[in-house]
Amino acid sequence: MSGARIEDLLRVLAPQVLGLLVRRHGQFDAAEDAVQEALLAAATQWPAQGTPDNPRAWLLTVATRRLTDEWRSERARRDREAALAAREPAYAGVAPAADEQPPDRDDTLMLLFLCCHPALARSAQVALTLRAVGGLTTAQIARAYLVPEATMSQRIRRAKQRIGATGARFTLPGPGERDERLRAVLQVLYLVFNEGHTSSGGPDLHRVDLTAEAIRLARLLHRLLPDDGEVAGLLALMLLTDAHRAARTGPAGELVPLAEQDRARWDHAAIAEGIALITEALTWSPPGLYQLQAAIAAVHAEAPSAERTDWRQIVALYRLLARVSPSPVVTLNQAVAVSMVEGPRAGLAMLAPLDADDRTAGHHRLAAVRAHLLELAGEPEPARAAYLAAARGTTSLPEQRYLELRAARLAPGAGTAGQRLPRAGTSSDVG
Repeated sequence: MSGARIEDLLRVLAPQVLGLLVRRHGQFDAAEDAVQEALLAAATQWPAQGTPDNPRAWLLTVATRRLTDEWRSERARRDREAALAAREPAYAGVAPAADEQPPDRDDTLMLLFLCCHPALARSAQVALTLRAVGGLTTAQIARAYLVPEATMSQRIRRAKQRIGATGARFTLPGPGERDERLRAVLQVLYLVFNEGHTSSGGPDLHRVDLTAEAIRLARLLHRLLPDDGEVAGLLALMLLTDAHRAARTGPAGELVPLAEQDRARWDHAAIAEGIALITEALTWSPPGLYQLQAAIAAVHAEAPSAERTDWRQIVALYRLLARVSPSPVVTLNQAVAVSMVEGPRAGLAMLAPLDADDRTAGHHRLAAVRAHLLELAGEPEPARAAYLAAARGTTSLPEQRYLELRAARLAPGAGTAGQRLPRAGTSSDVG
């Protein structure tokens, strides 16, 4: 088996093995460390010695040994070994489930819920999910989020300690809590995907490792919860958005906005899958945040060219989205769509209230959208100033270069280029 296939297998098996260890023994912190050591051993040994016949059992055996060795190194060897033998431990940390489940059960869903525990900050939920469920190393997560490895390691360690301090049980939350926890899981996956789709900083527009991992986890969640419309909607949104990736950058890595992309370079298999998912989900599930965003992305994907985009349908979908899940980001994108139907002045009027909203005031995406609409309205000087303000506000080098180029083309005597649309805050309408 190739190294790439082994890595894929380990990512699939990691949450299953961790879930089984936590369910049997509790103590999420120690169990997660043991699984990471088992994964490292597998990544080192399997390429040379071959993949075992039962790789999951191999990982479970190695992780259990590491866990036992850790306990033996402490001064409570007899008590801990007795508890392990009886399979009724009561260690500090995550309490084991009351009922022992079959050993082949996939506990990944419970693990996702645990990593998105409400006691954790969102940044900690993201980091812990990527490590415990995604199988990424601390170094990989740190590189993806442009922070030192020591900082990310501390964030993950504190998250595990926090979960242990809550005394959370490794079971699915009850009906009253499940919906709220599932929303947290979906938001974590959405944040991971968005960071990969347009990196918040650094030289690259994309972080393919993050988008691929978010899509993989969304597929897994959809398999575990096939009757949840929002899960299907999130997976569809990711597929439809990521389908543009090859066309979003030019030869030098420059940003190419949706209206100028070569649609022949889009991933049409991913588009077909995403459209089928959202079309089917909307037939039986009340439309929610992710389903409506996916529906908007589908309208863009179905247009044979930018000029033939059904903007009226997109405006209608944004109006519904604004009622279902109002937010400044929705308003920002809605203003772009409205400007395509009613003219740029109508879009600019929608942006005005966002200047007083702390979530968007001074944000570079608000300045970028305002610049675009001012340019469409025939006001080059205010548009140029807004483009420059947006460029100063982003730490993404491809976005910064794009916005500075737009500003330069509006300088006196420079002439103007064709109309272009900068990314406005979500990935559904601008590629």
